Amino acid sequence: MSAPPSGGDLARRQAALVAALVAGGATPAGFDPQRLAATRRALLRKRAGLVAAAWPLLAAGAGPAWQELFDARFAGVAPYGAEREGWDLARELAAAGRLGPGALRELAAREAASRYDGRTAPRPRPVLARWWRGRPR
Repeated sequence: MSAPPSGGDLARRQAALVAALVAGGATPAGFDPQRLAATRRALLRKRAGLVAAAWPLLAAGAGPAWQELFDARFAGVAPYGAEREGWDLARELAAAGRLGPGALRELAAREAASRYDGRTAPRPRPVLARWWRGRPR
């Protein structure tokens, strides 16, 4: 009978499994590639659902292509939060001219209410700045 893995070995194996599931890592030894792929797809579906809940107009604008669009952008990317993932996707689609009118309004409202630098959590803007950005023109 073999000895259980040491703490460091277990931690390395767990990190490799997490990387394979959510960050594009290779399939670790001893894991069924098909089951790992199925789990990876399920985790992407769950993430897409969380982003859709945080950004409903973004997801609605994509319609039935939402999951495919989400997968194309975030497969192999470690999760960093539904709000930030939606914001990044909305900005990328807007820059490419592929964001629908509802999602454009949703993005504009977020941009008016908060600052987001693409690296750290969004921070609320001061009230005067929100008024200035949201005023009718």
